Amino acid sequence: MLTLTDAPDPEFETILESGLADYNATHTHRRDWCPLAVTVRDTATGELAGGLLGRTSLGLFFLDLFYLPEHLRGAGTGSELLRLAEAEATRRGCRAATLVTVNFQAPEFYARHGWEEFGRIQTAPDVTRIFMRKSLTT
Repeated sequence: MLTLTDAPDPEFETILESGLADYNATHTHRRDWCPLAVTVRDTATGELAGGLLGRTSLGLFFLDLFYLPEHLRGAGTGSELLRLAEAEATRRGCRAATLVTVNFQAPEFYARHGWEEFGRIQTAPDVTRIFMRKSLTT
């Protein structure tokens, strides 16, 4: 039975991750999928304000989500977040990183930090998805 939904069961992601990890392990003889997060707390309130969320697997760092509220931008916090995540990914054995951003988000920010564009897909008249990568080897 197939079901199309925009509200999957919370167990669904776990089933997919576990199944894919098992499958990959049969081919690579390793199991190294691991979340990677760097959080930012607002110094005034102590509340979580933003950060970076990704994962590492089979030598690749996937940067999935990155957000800082406006009042925390421009002071080096984003650069430090990215540096910490890349360093941890490297420590975990990743040799490369990848992300997808949008033309109005922060492609210039990533480019300033050594990320390079390798593809684009225009998804609406004013929206372009930008695929970026970075070598993490020194």
